[in-house]
Amino acid sequence: MSRPRCSHCLRPQSHCLCAHIQPCHNQHPVLIMQHSSEQQHAKGTALLAYQALAKAELIIGESPDDFQQLKQRVLSQPEAFALIYPSPLSQAIENQVTRLDRIVTADKPLQLIFLDGTWRKAKKLWHLNPWLQHLTQFHFETPPEGQYVIRKTSVDKGLSTIEAIAYSLQVLENLDSQPLLKALAALKQQQLAAIPEGYRHRYNKQKATSS
Repeated sequence: MSRPRCSHCLRPQSHCLCAHIQPCHNQHPVLIMQHSSEQQHAKGTALLAYQALAKAELIIGESPDDFQQLKQRVLSQPEAFALIYPSPLSQAIENQVTRLDRIVTADKPLQLIFLDGTWRKAKKLWHLNPWLQHLTQFHFETPPEGQYVIRKTSVDKGLSTIEAIAYSLQVLENLDSQPLLKALAALKQQQLAAIPEGYRHRYNKQKATSS
């Protein structure tokens, strides 16, 4: 029998994180394309970001059919969207702030798309949805050190999804990202507490993963 779950954060009631999810009033709308394998993952961060952000959408799937409505929206006005993903065509977001300020008006800020999943799953989303390649794409040149130590990754300087969102909004609109990072810290501490003490040191040495 499954454990009762919180209707808001969707975590088991004994591990509810709602008290740690504080409102974050972002100007740039955030759209999270979450790989379906992440939907029930206990260590995922996308849902936390979605619940905290004032302007956010969370869309779950893998194939183009799963994202058909989003695809139509994006391709009807591709200049209004940007993909945060380190592709061969991506540019450092830190170097583009001035240019973006000129082309984006206050009433229609750039909408940011993030791919949520392990790096392998995020790459799969990228390849299965080639329409994303029509968008302006950004990567991070000087990201903060990832604090999401509870999932393993082979990617150097990788950030969890909530950290990537927090950093992007901080760069683009000087958003106070502490509400997002505090929610992440609560999740991290909760997960570490469930690990036998003799094994926790292994996770303290791990870097963050995109999830």
